[in-house]
Amino acid sequence: MGRTEQRKERLREATRSEQPRLTQAGLLVAMFLGIVLWTTGGMAGDRSSFDAREVMRKGAMELGGAVGYAQGTTAIGAAESANRSAVFVMPRAGVILTEPLGRNWWQGNVELMIEPVVARFTKPFAAEAVGGSFVLKYNFLSFGRWMPFWDIGAGMVWTNLAPRIPEQSTQFEFVLETGPGLQYFVTDRVTWLMGVRLHHISNSNLGDRNTGINGVLPYIGLSFLTPRVF
Repeated sequence: MGRTEQRKERLREATRSEQPRLTQAGLLVAMFLGIVLWTTGGMAGDRSSFDAREVMRKGAMELGGAVGYAQGTTAIGAAESANRSAVFVMPRAGVILTEPLGRNWWQGNVELMIEPVVARFTKPFAAEAVGGSFVLKYNFLSFGRWMPFWDIGAGMVWTNLAPRIPEQSTQFEFVLETGPGLQYFVTDRVTWLMGVRLHHISNSNLGDRNTGINGVLPYIGLSFLTPRVF
C-alpha cells in the first residue's frame, strides 16, 4: 500500500472514530435542552410579557460559567487525525456595551466578555491547556425569555499537548472560536445557556510545525445578569 492510500485509510479511520464522539456531544446538548424545557415547563407566570431588553441593558454585567467537550475534526483544515478530545471549563464575565441595535427579529446588543479557560485533554493522551479569550457576543433580544446569540473570540493558551503531537511544535498557542448559542431566562436575572463553537488552535507559524487543531466545542452553563453598573 502506497503512502497516499495509507493516508486515505488513516483519514477514514479518524472519521469513523470521530462520529461516535460527535454523536455523544450532540446527545449531551439535547439532554440539556430537555432539562431546560422540563424545569421551566411548570413555571407559572407571564412569560410572554418578559422583555430581555429590560435586563440586557447597556452597562449590565453577565457573570457565570460553562463546561464543554471539544472533539477534533478533519472536516476543516489539514490535520490528519481527529483523535483530539478535551473537557473545557470556561468561567465568564461580560459587560453589555450598547443599547439595543436594529429592529425586528435581529434587534440586539453587543457584549464584551473575558473568558478564562482550563482544559483537560483525554485524547490522544492526557494533557492540559490554560489560557483565556476576549469574546464579542451579539444578543438577539426579540424572543421573550429565549435569547439566541452569536459570539466570536480570540485568545491564547499554554498547553503541554505540544510538541508531542505532529500538528504543533510550540506550547504557547493562539485560539480562534465562533458559533451560535441560546440562553433561557429561568428568572429575570438567571439564565441557562448552551452553545456550540468551531474551535481553532495554532501557533500562527511561530514554530516549526503549524498544521492547526480544529474542533467542535458544544457547551452548557449558567449565567447571572446584574443591574446596570454604569
